[in-house]
Amino acid sequence: MLLPRRTLLAGLSASALAALPRAAAAARALRIGYQRSSTLIALLRQDGGLERALAPLDTTLSWHEFTSGLPIMEALNAGQIDVSADVADTVPIFAQAAGARISYIAQEAPSPEAQAILVPADSPAKSVADLRGRRVAVTKGAGSHYLLVAALGEAGLTFKDITPAYLTPADGRAALASSGVEAWVAWDPFLSAARQQSAARVLRDGVGLSLYKRYYLAADPYVAANGPVLATLFAQLAETGNWVKANPAEAAARLAPLWKIEPEVILRANERRSYRVEAVTRAGLSEQQKIADAFRAEGLLPRAVDTSTLGIWAPQGR
Repeated sequence: MLLPRRTLLAGLSASALAALPRAAAAARALRIGYQRSSTLIALLRQDGGLERALAPLDTTLSWHEFTSGLPIMEALNAGQIDVSADVADTVPIFAQAAGARISYIAQEAPSPEAQAILVPADSPAKSVADLRGRRVAVTKGAGSHYLLVAALGEAGLTFKDITPAYLTPADGRAALASSGVEAWVAWDPFLSAARQQSAARVLRDGVGLSLYKRYYLAADPYVAANGPVLATLFAQLAETGNWVKANPAEAAARLAPLWKIEPEVILRANERRSYRVEAVTRAGLSEQQKIADAFRAEGLLPRAVDTSTLGIWAPQGR
């Protein structure tokens, strides 16, 4: 029997409305920005573990690679991604100074030995004080940027006493090898690779100067609407971090083709990284204000930043 046109249209409209919640759920997306040194995200991306964990939530996943943390924050603030993989403790501060609407969603426990100031093996520099007037490669806004500021201060110098060369890790290493700079501030795995492959020498690492926590962040609107997705991501990160420390050789073997670094180098790098994923607390962010104030004093931030105003998300019960 043919239905009247009005009845047919009404039936179709009702069907379309009934399908809306399911369509909206299926359209849920998680866009993750990461960089080459994002170890836990690299492993999750490789084995599809996060996709499988998100499947019951009808969430699609996409990956977006960046050269360093600051471009990730810019993309996060612009709505081009939803979540950032681990970035150094300095990165949220620069983002906050730019007015970004972001929240902390997880952290990796401190790894102060996982970044250092390197000089060539035959460099005459014996201490950070010897860098006065020298050209130093550093990635702007990275954790290594703060390490350099703090190390200069410890040596009685300021940022104005050196000539900074703002370079990506790859370009920084190349500049050090070609004598384009006298020192380079690096983090793992780039740090371990340079030490083994070019016999670069550590002038100062972060012990006693910088905790070097790495943070995961998300755009505020995403945090407000996607608690279950973030809880799943947090659980997967924590599980993967535990796996890396429990299975160092297997983790290095899996990361080697991704990073194009020998497994032996990755083993050394991962020994210096904690990979212990934790919920962020306000008290645990105490060093953030210290970093912000140091950058402001050196004229590296356009305005003062109150780091206590950024949001914090944590899984229930944490």
